[in-house]
Amino acid sequence: MQEFPKHTAEIFEVLSKGKFICSNSSKDLDRKLFNVLEDEDHFELLVSYFENINFILEKGNGYFYFSRNETKVNLERKIEIAFKWIDILDFFKTYDHSFGSGFRFNIADITVRLNTDVDLKSKLTSLKRITKKANHTEAVSKLVDYLLKDNFLELQDEITNTFKVLSSFEYLEELIMSLHIPEDIANEIPE
Repeated sequence: MQEFPKHTAEIFEVLSKGKFICSNSSKDLDRKLFNVLEDEDHFELLVSYFENINFILEKGNGYFYFSRNETKVNLERKIEIAFKWIDILDFFKTYDHSFGSGFRFNIADITVRLNTDVDLKSKLTSLKRITKKANHTEAVSKLVDYLLKDNFLELQDEITNTFKVLSSFEYLEELIMSLHIPEDIANEIPE
């Protein structure tokens, strides 16, 4: 019988909170847990183990996460959350098309850009229902907080307030790219 990796409890603790384990995290523990999961034998063993407690261990490009079979009510809630993420991702992709895994930025650069980029400013204004902030710096900070909370970013340098996009961000990109809205229905969706 194969033994479970010694970090099984830590992996469960991170993933069961809805977090990701990313390959490009600057945290030693996250990279260690990622390497454990990268081992194909460990991965297969843990997939079977977690499946018994109704967690589905999923592997993305440079990240791992848990998913679960959802009831219809939870699916509707998740669709509402997905709409929020679409708008947030659109805002950051408008800031810089290369915004993705490994990208580094700080809030000050985005707020400076908001003073000259009408499209970016318009997208931030449309996010007011999420940010509930009038000030650009506070609004962008609120969006960054969402990304930090859900483990799509990490603060890389506290002095320069520089953030790094984690590989888990690809999860959002893939989620949005997998959506297919027929053109006749897309015209009926209010902006």
